[in-house]
Parts: sequence; C-alpha cells; structure tokens
Amino acid sequence: MDEMSLYLQATTQRVWFPVGQRPIIRVSPQRDCQHWYGALCLNHGQEVALSVPRLDSQTTIHFLTHLLTIFPTQPILLFLDRAPWHRGQAIRTFLADHPRLELLYFPPACPHLNPQEHVWKAARHAVSHNHTFLTLAALRTAFAQFLDTTRFQFHWVEKFAPLNQYPRQNRRKHDSGLNLA
Repeated sequence: MDEMSLYLQATTQRVWFPVGQRPIIRVSPQRDCQHWYGALCLNHGQEVALSVPRLDSQTTIHFLTHLLTIFPTQPILLFLDRAPWHRGQAIRTFLADHPRLELLYFPPACPHLNPQEHVWKAARHAVSHNHTFLTLAALRTAFAQFLDTTRFQFHWVEKFAPLNQYPRQNRRKHDSGLNLA
C-alpha cells in the first residue's frame, strides 16, 4: 500500500518527436493535485486505488475499510511504508477491531521494496508525464482508467524472498519443504 499525489502540472520527460518539430507541453502555474491511495494484489496484479482528498490517518482507515470490503472473506497481509498516518493510535485501534487485516512495515528508506511504488511509476509514465490534459478532472479520469484496466505483474516474492540467494539446484536443502519448482 502506498499513496501519491497527482499534479495537474505535467512532469516533462524525454520524448521522441519528428525531426524539426517541437513537442508542446502545457505548463500550469497552479499546484492543483489529487491524492491517491493504492494497493496491489500480488497474486493477480489487480490494483485497488482510491482518489482521496487528503493524506492522514482517517483517510488511511477509509482505504483499509475499502480493502476489507473488496476482499470480504480472505485474510489480508498489507505491506506499507512508515508514513506517520500509517502508524497512529487510530490505526492500531482499527486493526484491533479487524483481525483479518495485518500490516507489515517496510524498512525505512526502501521504496524499491514496495510494489505499489512500481504501479505509481508505470501509471505516471503512461498518463501524467508530458500530458496535455487541461483539467485535473480529465487527468484524474485517465489515471483511474489506467489503474483499473492494467494488470501489474510484479514478482515481489521471487525478487525479494531470501531463497533467491541460492541457485535453483541448491534450493532443496534450504527451502524447508517448500515446493519452488
């Protein structure tokens, strides 16, 4: 799980363009933005995202409630960073009332471990870099559509599990009975 802010102000990136023509990118003097909470289901690549008015503990609880509604029966293990609004008393109280939801915090300063950061990067690359949207509402709609229609295959377990330090042929003696074939 992670959150981000999407700004109407376009972020400029390198772009291929016909020789002799210059790309035109709209620059807005406003800092209009829309905040998002998102979580990636590592099993299916399904993104769950909500556009929200602010980033705080109450909004985090709103998003956690949304996740519990979308996944009504299964236990949820949620990986997230150590933002202050993820760790307050309100969050601890909420977790005590919802035992099928468990939070696991990433180490400090390790955004590369968070699969949701990779989702944000892909979405920004596809939608908000070099964009020509005139309104924040149009940008938000395109961003939401991209998140809703894209499956994000991030092989987190294979990439970061401790068993990856062993070559495949030597895993059997280190895998404690896990079938990794």
